[in-house]
Amino acid sequence: MFKIIAIVVVLAIAGLLIYAATRPDTFSVQRSARIKAAPEKIYALINDFPSWPTWSPWEKLDPEMKRTLSGAATGKGSIYEWSGSGKVGAGRMEITDTTPASKVVIKLDFIKPFEGHNVTEFTLAPQGDTTEVNWVMSGPAPFISKLMGVFMNMDNMIGKDFETGLANMKAAAEK
Repeated sequence: MFKIIAIVVVLAIAGLLIYAATRPDTFSVQRSARIKAAPEKIYALINDFPSWPTWSPWEKLDPEMKRTLSGAATGKGSIYEWSGSGKVGAGRMEITDTTPASKVVIKLDFIKPFEGHNVTEFTLAPQGDTTEVNWVMSGPAPFISKLMGVFMNMDNMIGKDFETGLANMKAAAEK
């Protein structure tokens, strides 16, 4: 009986590992919102790391989080590093490309609790008296991420943070 149970467990684990290996090698999470404000106003909130505490969904998770700003004051070459509790971990963001009032691209490197190297892109498109803000994060999905993805839905987890951030951004921009 023990031998049969052991074989079933080994087959189940092997099946899980094989299934995880077949998952995509990249991931992408995307959310959008319409904000009743000019693209220039919203762009200023994104392109300037000192403005992030007004809208970022992660800024209030750890009141003791340490932040370091370096590089350019705003825009391309601006760097934001953080280190905090397990809720926020540690990492670094660098604005790598900007197009005034329409796009900000950020290289996002997580250091703790898990290492990860992703790209975040914000695009802004005027739509009458509103602006469509699109927030996308994409990156590679190593095997451990694929395995975790079998049990957790990354789009739902990160997507909720994006939705909160966009709602905060909307409130700040529409003041």
